[in-house]
Amino acid sequence: MARSIPEYTVAELEKLNAIEFASMTNDDAVELGMLAVGVIREWNLSLAVDIVLGGDLVFRAKLKTTGPDNDPWLAGKAAVVMNFGEPSLLVKNRHLAAGTPFESQDFDHETMKAHGGSIPLRVAGQIVGTITTSGEPDGVDHEVAAEAIARYLGSTGGVHEG
Repeated sequence: MARSIPEYTVAELEKLNAIEFASMTNDDAVELGMLAVGVIREWNLSLAVDIVLGGDLVFRAKLKTTGPDNDPWLAGKAAVVMNFGEPSLLVKNRHLAAGTPFESQDFDHETMKAHGGSIPLRVAGQIVGTITTSGEPDGVDHEVAAEAIARYLGSTGGVHEG
């Protein structure tokens, strides 16, 4: 059975944007990535997941039918997070709410893709990296990244909302 595509309000996405981690090391990033892989398998999805810290790709997994075609989407969604400082789906939804779709704006759409699936990883108020997924409709991509973060936080307790 196909997974329903969730819809998110700007307020829901802003709350997610307020999450901070106590720390985010390479080992933490791998743990977060493994939790994302667990969600992808549990929900029977075809997704790729990247975790980047400080510009360095620390974790990548490509499940089912994902492959090189997902790479520009992973990088493009993460570029939106790093440029705007908030989840890629929040950027998309803010533009839609303003009546100025991201795709109609003067951005390099080869390198920046405002579609759901990338969420900033913050420590002490600073974005230290991203978790990004690609391969399903963008609401599902976002849902998987958010669920992986929720599971990580549930297992470590090392977070607070800013």
